[in-house]
Amino acid sequence: MEAEPAASGAAESPDPRVEARADMHLMRSLLVGIFILMAIYALSFARAFFMPVILAFLLALTLTPIVRFLRKHGMPDVISATLLVMLSVSILAVAGYLLSGPVIDLINNTSVIGQQLTERLAQLRRPFERIMEISRQIEGLTQTSQGPGVQRVAMAQSGLLPQAASNLLSAGTSLIIVFVLSLFLLASGTMFYEKIVESFPSLSEKKRALRVVYDVEREISHYLLTVAVINTCLGVVIGLGLWALGMPNPQVWGAAAALLNFLPYIGALITITLVTIIALISFDSISYALLAPAFVLLCDTVEGQFVTPTVVGRRLEINAVAILIAIAFWSWLWGFVGALMAVPLLVVIKVFCDHFGGLSHVGNFLAAQHAAVEEELIEEMDSAAAQTGARRLRRPD
Repeated sequence: MEAEPAASGAAESPDPRVEARADMHLMRSLLVGIFILMAIYALSFARAFFMPVILAFLLALTLTPIVRFLRKHGMPDVISATLLVMLSVSILAVAGYLLSGPVIDLINNTSVIGQQLTERLAQLRRPFERIMEISRQIEGLTQTSQGPGVQRVAMAQSGLLPQAASNLLSAGTSLIIVFVLSLFLLASGTMFYEKIVESFPSLSEKKRALRVVYDVEREISHYLLTVAVINTCLGVVIGLGLWALGMPNPQVWGAAAALLNFLPYIGALITITLVTIIALISFDSISYALLAPAFVLLCDTVEGQFVTPTVVGRRLEINAVAILIAIAFWSWLWGFVGALMAVPLLVVIKVFCDHFGGLSHVGNFLAAQHAAVEEELIEEMDSAAAQTGARRLRRPD
């Protein structure tokens, strides 16, 4: 009888090896968390360095299929890379020159546009006039309660011209870094693949590493180039359609639609909102003015639901929650440029995760839930529930 308590006490004593593994797992998780926080801080602190470098890698990946195609037809990588980078610089310069005038006019006329929009929507403001009157009365009472001794201090903004010049110089330097680094990356050819092969000792590891690198590079470059072409075509179609409807500065809205389409959901909403505002103040009839945003909405719907899934494929689709989180994170970190790079970077991360077994669960989390997979999961859940119910019915009371 006395042996039983001793046996139970021995059974309850913890295994040192289990505790050591748990401590190691906890330590590893803490180190990963610290590394992620340090990486985020580094990306924020050194944004002037990381932003152009990542943009250069994305541009090089976008143009890699063209360089590879020209290489197969006998053109050296240095010549094709130089021509492509020069063509990219020329397109950017011409587009900036053609769009600078209308964009500057829109920025200078923002107050006039706001006044015209207010007058245009005056009939819709009547239900809110009482609320605005109450708000003004409350503001007047608040100012009265502050007393005559309280003064509002307005700080005049000085040094706007030097600040604008500094920002312009910084943007120009970043663009030079992007194009020069992209040129060297494209002209390097197979140098990086040779370095990767030399890093592994055995032949099987060399083949596996080379296969993974080729697959990742091919999928990412194909995706980026395809999406860039689709967005360009979308901008051209929207610009021509708005020109046919009589919208002012249709080239600006076509370029905005092409650029903002790199922001899924949010970019289309911004484009539709801007086109709606300009259409309401440009046309006399409200019903006719709504044709412009309706056309933009139709184009974005066709592109997002039919064209891109058909051309790019379903395998690289990302779920909407991950996309919105990525856009919010990168816009907080690097502003508008970071928001534009959010989805391409998310696709890069997903492709890498899909090719490495230890990170496959991350790639699975980022993937979109397709209708067929969802129906299959529902059928499996219904089958499991039916089997559970049958077992309960067969169970004796």
